[in-house]
Amino acid sequence: MRIILNDREEEFFSDSISVNQMLELKKFSFRLRVIKINGVLISKDKYESTLINDGDNVQMLYLMSGG
Repeated sequence: MRIILNDREEEFFSDSISVNQMLELKKFSFRLRVIKINGVLISKDKYESTLINDGDNVQMLYLMSGG
């Protein structure tokens, strides 16, 4: 399947993957993040059950704090 991840085309060898699987495959380990699929915010407790499908537009933003 092909998706758009942070404005770049990505290819995965599956029909669909969960948000958690995508995070593991891409080695995204930063804990403070926001994920949207097709403009819909996905809560952290839904990462395992929410599927990313062919053609989806996924945005992942890291949250940072500073002073």
